[in-house]
Amino acid sequence: MTFRRVVVTGLGALTPIGNDVPTFWDGLAAGTSGAGPITRFDASKFKTRFACELKGLDVTQYIPRQDARKMDPFTHYAIIAADQAIRDAGLGLEPHSPGDERVGVVNPLELNLNKVGVIWGSGIGGLKSFEEEVIDYAKGDGTPRINPFFIVRMIADSAPGQISMRYGLRGPNYVTVSACASSLNAMIDAFNYIRTGRMTICVTGGSEAAVTRAGIGGFNANRALSERNDSPETASRPYDKDRDGFVMGEGAGALVLEEYEHAKARGAKIYAELIGGGMSSDAYHITSPHPEGAGARLGMQDALEDAGIRPDEIDYINTHGTSTPVGDPQELKAIHQLFGDHAFKMNISSTKSQIGHLLGAAGAVESIACLFALERQIVPPTINHFTDDPEVDPRFNLTYNQAQPRAMTTVMSNGFGFGGHNASVIFRKLSD
Repeated sequence: MTFRRVVVTGLGALTPIGNDVPTFWDGLAAGTSGAGPITRFDASKFKTRFACELKGLDVTQYIPRQDARKMDPFTHYAIIAADQAIRDAGLGLEPHSPGDERVGVVNPLELNLNKVGVIWGSGIGGLKSFEEEVIDYAKGDGTPRINPFFIVRMIADSAPGQISMRYGLRGPNYVTVSACASSLNAMIDAFNYIRTGRMTICVTGGSEAAVTRAGIGGFNANRALSERNDSPETASRPYDKDRDGFVMGEGAGALVLEEYEHAKARGAKIYAELIGGGMSSDAYHITSPHPEGAGARLGMQDALEDAGIRPDEIDYINTHGTSTPVGDPQELKAIHQLFGDHAFKMNISSTKSQIGHLLGAAGAVESIACLFALERQIVPPTINHFTDDPEVDPRFNLTYNQAQPRAMTTVMSNGFGFGGHNASVIFRKLSD
């Protein structure tokens, strides 16, 4: 079978260091930290009292208040990022509120909307809605007075459903749930639908809104979060000897993937070509990665084989790099096993040091960071490096503390999740 080429024509980002792509990219280049004390709720009794929250976001500037009430924040974030990406792609589609009694959709390019879909990723979905409903019930007399929008706010597939309704997109529409690999899995599915001709365009990515009492408390109980409350901005420190866990982030990343000939015919701006995606399973432990990085290596190898390229063609890897004591060295071990000595010639960095861990949205947002690297020929830094870890081979170029200029053609983004899920995608500068 002859596969069609797939390119990125639109981007949208809602992150702890910027509520749009240009601001996010500027923050990456500057090595900005998005961490600070939690404002979403009173965290004074929690072991972790900080996170990488979104800042200065007024949802009602994007979504009518009466519609926003019916959605969880993770869906708000998805819609806002998707709106940005669709506008950036120049698709000419205009949003409208679900249920509008109007005929047709504003579609000046006469796109075949039956071939335009939404495949989204979220590891948790509407956690805040679930949490609030349970608390309200527990405060009552046992009578089930449940918000009629509870279920549709909570379920993870609400995000792609709302995006599709907003733009009249009638192609495949669903959510992937694979913990912190969710949005990369969504992107790989979208990639496969387009290159096999079943879709022409797909809005893909992921969103998460887990800075809640249940989210912070649950990951505290799991001992996964940093407890560096005296210095939130330096708490996410991948590969540093004194790392003590990840920092929770929130937000969304959206990409418009499009069949290359279709994009070229309409004169679209093309950021890069998506040339490969790989997936694997550790088949080892529900929360801990394989001690030898076997699953991570297999996922990256699958992506390279899918792209039809050699390991030494990769210039930069945006790693999963969560800042956990166990996960960081095991990912580097997997990279060394697969790439050999080339592992020491390419750049590696973890942008989670800046934006925290966006869970199911991480892969999409970090893929946008990879596209920043290709666009500007700058590797975003791993900030907050203070002390070398003897477990980390000093020959790795982990792009510590400052962005580094580098000529790049091909880059990779990794994402791994609880349950042993591994996913990797590869982008390349467009060449005819």
